[in-house]
This record gives sequence, C-alpha cells and structure tokens, in this order.
Amino acid sequence: MIFICFSATAQTGFIKSDWKNQLATEKLFNNLIDDERFKIHLKELTKKPHVAGSKFNDDVIDYIVKTMNSAGLDVKKYPYDIYMSKAPGESYLEIVEPKRKPLSMKEDVLEEDPYSSDKDLWKGWNAYSGSGVVTAEVIYANFARKEDFEKLQDLGIDISGKIVIARYGGNFRGYKAKFAEAAGAAGLIIYTDPIDSGYFKGLAYPEGPYYSESTIQRGSLLTEDFTGDPLTPYEPALPLDYKIKIKRKKPEDAQLHSIPVVPVGYGAAKEILGQMNGDVVPEGWQGGLPFTYRLQGGSALKVFLEVNQPREFVRVHNVIGTVKGSVYPDEWVILGCHLDAWGFGATDPSSGTAMLLSLSETLGKLVLEGKGPKRSILIGHWDAEEHGVIGSTEWVEQMRDELKAKAVAYMNFDGAVSGKQFGASSSPSLKELVLESAKEVDYPYSEMSLYDNWKGNKETPLIGNLGGGSDHIGFYMHVGIPSMSGGAGGTTVYHSNYDSFRYYERFVDPEFQMGETIEKFAGIMSLRLANATLIPYDLNRYPNDLKQHFGKAEEKVRKLKPDFKGFEKTRLAIDYLSNAANTATKNLLNRLNDISLTSSEIRFLNRQLIALEKSFIDQKGMYYGDWFKSIYASSDPFSGYASWILPGIEYELAIKRMKKLKEWDNRYAKAITDLAQKMSKMSKKY
Repeated sequence: MIFICFSATAQTGFIKSDWKNQLATEKLFNNLIDDERFKIHLKELTKKPHVAGSKFNDDVIDYIVKTMNSAGLDVKKYPYDIYMSKAPGESYLEIVEPKRKPLSMKEDVLEEDPYSSDKDLWKGWNAYSGSGVVTAEVIYANFARKEDFEKLQDLGIDISGKIVIARYGGNFRGYKAKFAEAAGAAGLIIYTDPIDSGYFKGLAYPEGPYYSESTIQRGSLLTEDFTGDPLTPYEPALPLDYKIKIKRKKPEDAQLHSIPVVPVGYGAAKEILGQMNGDVVPEGWQGGLPFTYRLQGGSALKVFLEVNQPREFVRVHNVIGTVKGSVYPDEWVILGCHLDAWGFGATDPSSGTAMLLSLSETLGKLVLEGKGPKRSILIGHWDAEEHGVIGSTEWVEQMRDELKAKAVAYMNFDGAVSGKQFGASSSPSLKELVLESAKEVDYPYSEMSLYDNWKGNKETPLIGNLGGGSDHIGFYMHVGIPSMSGGAGGTTVYHSNYDSFRYYERFVDPEFQMGETIEKFAGIMSLRLANATLIPYDLNRYPNDLKQHFGKAEEKVRKLKPDFKGFEKTRLAIDYLSNAANTATKNLLNRLNDISLTSSEIRFLNRQLIALEKSFIDQKGMYYGDWFKSIYASSDPFSGYASWILPGIEYELAIKRMKKLKEWDNRYAKAITDLAQKMSKMSKKY
C-alpha cells in the first residue's frame, strides 16, 4: 500500500518516503552533469549557418541523433515535406532618385569576427516574402502595426502603390507585411532602429553587444490563421512519397504574401529615411537616427525593390529522443527546442539545443545509475521553427490523439541560454513547480539561488503568460497540454549573421556557467514531473488566476460598454471551481494518513489530472482562426507575439464587438464548470 503526501511545497504528488529518494535523485543528477558538454555542443552546433532545408542543417540533425543515441536514448526522426522558401533567392534594393545608390543587404565582414566572413552566410531575407519588382515613393509606417496604419489613414496618407519602410518591434514581422499589403503598399522594407537595438542602447557590435548599422534581423513572414505548414492546416505535412496521403491546399489558395519584402540594417535605412521630406511623424514614431523622421518620402525620392524568392516543398526532420519511464511509460514529460537557425544561431536556438543535448547525456547517466524516471521523458528538437513554428506543429498534429491522452507537460527551451537573467512563462498548473524548481538551483554569479536572483527586489518572481512565437503553441493552444517556456536571456544580435560562437563567448556568457544552470533547472522540473506518484499540478492556481483575468476583462469591457454587468455565469463557475479545487487539494492532503491507493487508482487520478487543461479546449475555436482551440490562452492575432489570456474576450474587445460577450460568458462558464467537475470527480471517486 502507498501513502500519498500532498503539501503546498515541492513535495506535492510524492509518496512521503519517495520524496527523500527524489531529493537524492536530484542531487545525483546535478553531480552527473559534465559542465564542459554545453560549450562543446554549442561550438559544434554553430560551426556553419544552418537554415531549415539546407545541407548544414542536415549536419546538425545528424549530430543531434548521434549525441542522443550515444547517451542511450531511443531516437526517432519524423520527416515532413513543407511548402516554404528554402533560400533568399534574388533580391536587390537601391535608391534610384534623386541619386542612384545601391543599399547593403548583408552584414559587414569584421576583422574581429572570423565567423562573419563565412562564404555560406546569406544576405538578409524574409522567408515567405512575395516576389516582385517595384520602383516607388516611400512611406514611413513606424512599427507597421494595425494602429499605425490606422493612424496613417486618419492623417490622409495615401499608401497605395508605394513602398513602406517600417522598424522592427511592436508585432510579428509577418503582420507588418499583412497590414502593409492590406493598405495597398507595393513593397515593404523592415529595419532595426538604433533606438530599439543599437547605439542608443550601448556599444554596437563588434565593440559591444548591440546591433551595428549593418546588422540585419532575418525572419519568416508566414501569417496564416493557424500555425504550421501553410498547405496542411490540422493535418501533418507527411512526406509526399509516403503511403499515407495528406490532402494539401493548392499554393495559390494559401494566405501567403504577394508583395516583396526585405530586411536591412539601420545603415541602409538611414539612406532612405534621411532623404524623406514629408510631414513630421506623430509623437512616439521618432527613432534614433540623427534627423527628424518624416511620413512621406516625396515625389523626388524613388526606391527600387526586387525580390524573386521561389517556394517549394522542402524535407525537414524533427528528432525525438526518449528516456522510457520505468513505471508510467505512457505518461510523457516533453521538453523541446528548435534546431534550425537563420545563421549560426548561437543564442537562438543553439544555446537551448546544446543545453538539451547535455541534459540528454545526464539523463542517460542517471539511467545507468538505476535512477531513471518513472514517466517517460521525451526531448524534441524541432525543425523549421524559424519559418513559422512548423516542425513542432506538424508533430503535434501527427501525434494529437496520443498527446491528448499521454502528455503531462511541455517545456520549451528556445534559445534558453541566451544571457544571464532567468525568466519563465507558464500555464497556471505549472507555475508553482517552476518556482519551486528555481529554488533548488544555485545562481552561478552570486550567493543566491536562481529563484532569488529571478525575483530581485520583488516579493515573488514574475511568471509571464505564454504568448506566440515558439514551439509551445501547438501543445498548449491547439491540444491543451500544460506548458512553460523558460531560460536565461539578455542582449543578443537576434536572427543576424553575427549570432555566432564568437559573439556568445564575448558577450553572452563568457564564463559558460549558465548552460549548466539552466540544465539543472530543466532537469529538476522534469524529474519532479516524471517521478511524482501523482502529477504535481497546482489545482488552486486555476481559480486564483481566472478571478484576476476576468476582473481585468470586465474593466476593459466597461471602458467600451459602461453598463456592462459582468460575466455573471462565469463568475459563478469560478466560485464553483474555487470550491472544487480547494476541496480536491484538501482531500488529497488528508489521505496521507488515512487512505491508501492502489496502482489502478493512481492511474485513474493521473488520467483525470492530464485531462484538466483540456477543459479549455473548445472545438469551435477562436473567431480569428479555429485552429486555436484554447479559450484560456492564445497568441495575439494582431501582433503574433503577445499573450492573450481569455482570447475570446480579447478579440471582441480588439474589434469593438459587444454582441458576442454573452456567448463568451456561456462558453467560459461551460469550460470552467467542466474543469470543476473533473476536480470534484477526483474527490468523490475515493
């Protein structure tokens, strides 16, 4: 017979005697980490630029497979054929009037950085750009957000047939292209302004860590109302030559951009912006270049823009390594980071990849010591993330039914060792576990724990809410798997050719201490999820967070509709949930001394726990895209990156549509009631 010990501490979910074993396992895990492996892996992964679909990316995949096989993991590759831009193709940017001047589209070669002269580096490009040739006047559109184009319209600025120039930031670059095209623009130039990352922030590369005038942010423009391969929404983009045939959309039916788009550094942008002579920009639109920014370039300034970027079917591969659980092999704790990059990708993604490879090796040693996990731990390396979170999404769609039944949690470590400042975002049920795991790790550059360094002067650390932009999307927002994203961050030369091993060892973490630190955090959190008799979710966090979120939502609604009475049905459902969560937690606590559990009862309870987050999965989905099934959290469909909590309501607020608020009150009340009933079932069953 086993006795379950629940408490408000990290012991949640563990048999009392097993908690001592768990602490011993964690100590052994930490001692087994080879602190040199992170650096070795990072240097190997960043030898060459490795864009998805390239030969060098295949080399990275081979290295990942070899490393995890050597560590003793069961390794499997998952291939897909993705419709995408494999390479930049041909592109050209030039001022043609009043005086002809070709503009740079690639980073400078630097004597201080031997990586910068690599012949296999490509010029700046935006995947999924349209192809075309344009000569036109120029309009400055700030961040090219929805509200920026609305402001231009209010000011009477005609964008039709013109080239828009806009700075990075404020939204996902794909929405910049989407909004520019919708406004009638013939082309788009995107640059990083020095006020956002450049000499306004500090010394520029190679003297300092910030963007220089030639540094270019690359990135995808893919902007569909779903995530993943643009031709196979809901279905995995299995290889074209597989016996299982997937119905694909015709490329012309996909929502892909048609206007040409290029990214440049602020040195090239300065040549255009400095010659513009129209109206002075509104407040908040001024950047950091040494002149007054203008909205129109005027008829005397003409720019030539050409992009010829073919799209084709490209074979990509995810790599999954599994440490099979000894007791509950069909319950999965999943960690992941993507493997493809826009260049060398030292911080993004390879710092996360290197950490996970070292983690694989440490887990392999743990198994050899007879201390392998009770649940299976899966480590995923996702391909084609940079093109639009594609690889992980296709795997989620392929494995959807198994994931619904088996996945305990997904932990994302995209670029997870990109600096020295720790941070994390999480779904409600994992937040306490994130905090408790951080308390067990020493911060290497002080006498504090990782937790204490994270919280700084605050009472507790700030845990964010998950938004868009990385591989947790499919797991959390499509299938409803509790998820977190975390790691150490700092200043980087994001998506540029300078994100090399040289940059990393000079500016990111010269002492190479943070790789081991994040591995310890990821390992402890994974092992607690894998070894607890009952999955250690925090049940009370659901009603506590929901009360706060609905309070904020009602405040926002009343700004548009002052007589709004509130989400009355949902409020009642949250009260019901609060009681159910409190009762379930107390009942589990009380069972320490007076109730024993059989293995079948444990499996029943874990199935119920795995099912909790699925209460927020609504098959009708979101009005802005029914692929997004979670009504609890979503990426902002107007920015792409920001987190929308209660996205059904947020969307109605964004489009100022009040008539569907009653529908959302009903849908949220139903979901929350379902969640409460599941918790009550756990209490009543035994």
